[in-house]
Amino acid sequence: MRHTARRTKIVATLGPATDTLPQLEALLLAGVNVVRLNFSHGSPSDHHQRANQVRELCEKHDLNVAILADLQGPKIRIGRFHNNGITLKSGDCFTLDANLDSNEGTQHVVGIDYKTLPEDCRSGDILLLDDGRISLKVDNISGSEITCTVIIGGELKNNKGINRQGGGLSAPALTQKDIKDIAIAAELDVDYVAVSFPKSPEDIIQARELLEQQHSSARIVAKIERAEAALDRDNLDSIISASDAVMVARGDLGVEIGDAELVGVQKHMIKRARVMDKLVIVATQMMESMIENPIPTRAEVFDVANAVLDGADAVMLSAETAAGEHPIAAVEAMHRVCVGAEKSPDVQRSNHRLDRNFQRSDESIAMATMYTANNFSGIKAIICLTESGDTPLLMSRISSGLPIIALTRHPKTKSRMALCRGITSYIYDPTDVSYEFVNEQAIALLKEKDHLQTDDLVILTKGARLGVHGSTNAMLILKAN
Repeated sequence: MRHTARRTKIVATLGPATDTLPQLEALLLAGVNVVRLNFSHGSPSDHHQRANQVRELCEKHDLNVAILADLQGPKIRIGRFHNNGITLKSGDCFTLDANLDSNEGTQHVVGIDYKTLPEDCRSGDILLLDDGRISLKVDNISGSEITCTVIIGGELKNNKGINRQGGGLSAPALTQKDIKDIAIAAELDVDYVAVSFPKSPEDIIQARELLEQQHSSARIVAKIERAEAALDRDNLDSIISASDAVMVARGDLGVEIGDAELVGVQKHMIKRARVMDKLVIVATQMMESMIENPIPTRAEVFDVANAVLDGADAVMLSAETAAGEHPIAAVEAMHRVCVGAEKSPDVQRSNHRLDRNFQRSDESIAMATMYTANNFSGIKAIICLTESGDTPLLMSRISSGLPIIALTRHPKTKSRMALCRGITSYIYDPTDVSYEFVNEQAIALLKEKDHLQTDDLVILTKGARLGVHGSTNAMLILKAN
């Protein structure tokens, strides 16, 4: 079943639950637009196999699905316990020891993978373990040992993550593992690479340079997970500017800044990304209950819908599809919620940028197109001939109920646009025919794909020099013959 009506894109994480070919095929046919390869788990051969299978299935079913490689980032975790875990009670004394063997944890002490944590902490700091489920107050730091009092207790198992409330840990965004994984991502020819825990635009710039050294044109997604990245708005803008997309990674971010701050930060990030012509993904626990249950909770429905209403390009499933019991049902439920939310009139109209001066012809054409599309009665679709995907991306920043059909001769441009809200893309090479026949052929292609019928009105944008990046300078209103 093809889901051409949905504008918001769905990112699904691959894993053991989708490793059989029938399951993966069903997942893609359920409406997935982007698959996420989580480099925190699995081997390079796992990632190669999954990427190859996705491409084979896309070829079989004529699907356009982008591939996102998600780097692990700094591993800030506790070690392991003799008995796989312990139970802490409020008031207990518990120590984190950077020099303790990572397998020698006891009821009173555990090792840590992040060896410089004692240098980053101060007495009175709050350390949050296992996504904030356990809270420790730092009493004293002596050499490699951080002595704490348990504020909120509970069951603590092996290898759980550590966050410092308010952020400020000095771990670099790109580890040696990440640098090696960037080379693997380049081998896989992925469309996007997600950088975990960036603190500044320099982290994004470094990742881009490493990709370019590997001759990769993959776009960069900045995962906003640190308090210093999210709460310093100038720094956030700088990170967004340096990136091609941002991910509201609500797990670690929510732990560092607190749940009460998270909603406002998410809304601000979506707004800033759209204003700055960047893509934005909302992620983490969107349909968490569907790891075990066949239907989402009402709260999860509202969570996904609000991300759609705020203008997110994509919503993401993590463990729901990677390891859950109902991966296909999770995608189908997310599709239904997105389509339902997109029926709201507020999602289909926009005054975005109407008071702004433009600096480029392609930006002016994109804005004029969307204003016309939203105010000229009878327009059924927008056709955009594009080299890089920049013009349809600019169009997609404007709310509209009309499909944006991007036609490009470049397969990488086509696959990257799978993440862009409201855009459907196809391969079409306008340089193969005479200029006067391009309009006719483009409309014929959309009729063949069931986007248009005879006598439908359509807006078409193109450049005076076909096949040249940045040359879009014409907008036409045409009737399908």
